[in-house]
Amino acid sequence: MSETQRVAVETFRTLHAEGCFVLPNPWDVGSAVYLHHLGFKALATTSSGFSFSKAMLDEAPTIDPTLEHFREIVQATPLPVNADFRNGHADAPEDVGENVTRCIATGVAGLSIEDSTVNSAEPLYDIQLAVERIKAARRAIDASGMPVVLTGRCEAFLTRDRNAFIVSLQRLAAYADAGADCLYAPGISTKEEIATVVKAVHPRPVNLLVGAAGPSLADAGALGVRRISVGGGLARTAWSGFMKASKEMAEKGTFGELANGYPGGELNKMFS
Repeated sequence: MSETQRVAVETFRTLHAEGCFVLPNPWDVGSAVYLHHLGFKALATTSSGFSFSKAMLDEAPTIDPTLEHFREIVQATPLPVNADFRNGHADAPEDVGENVTRCIATGVAGLSIEDSTVNSAEPLYDIQLAVERIKAARRAIDASGMPVVLTGRCEAFLTRDRNAFIVSLQRLAAYADAGADCLYAPGISTKEEIATVVKAVHPRPVNLLVGAAGPSLADAGALGVRRISVGGGLARTAWSGFMKASKEMAEKGTFGELANGYPGGELNKMFS
């Protein structure tokens, strides 16, 4: 474990102490460097953005290429990096713990563990097992001597459960008690839901996933949110521009969309 990583972890923890910050999600080295160029204070990987760049389904990449991706993003900038570690690439708590140890070794300043099984028949781990998985991650972090920020994620909204909010509230509180430093339930969106989650896990910080219709940084901060991420939103936006230009060429034989491209000279300046 390096001193560089220790500084990044300390910086990341300080960011969670007060106020609200944006934690944007690059999908490759170039996008990470650009986000650093814009002045963001920390970054988070996106499993979907990375998967799409490899022409894979979101859950397809295995642990070894995922860890290498984390290492590449960490090495691209000095900013703290939070790893979207999905379900820890394991079911059993002891395996989650081993994989968390490997994840920490990539240099990340934080990592998330979610309760999704990637099994449509039983989309979430049983709550007792889910809690044990968070506890295993906590033990691995403590044993490493590198206090990376552990985020406990509840994926209930992504299962389209009618009781997703109640399930999320129960699980996030349990994950906080199990040792998660930050709590995250992709899908909470209304002011009432956000405020209730913030209150339920206080004083632990809450991560909010925001899309085009979500609250502003100021509004989320006023509700007590500590950090905002956008998941695969930036990657999908980039895909949108690429696909529009490509479809125009394929379907019309014209090239008008290329006028919206960013100047190559400016990119060269930024990456020099």
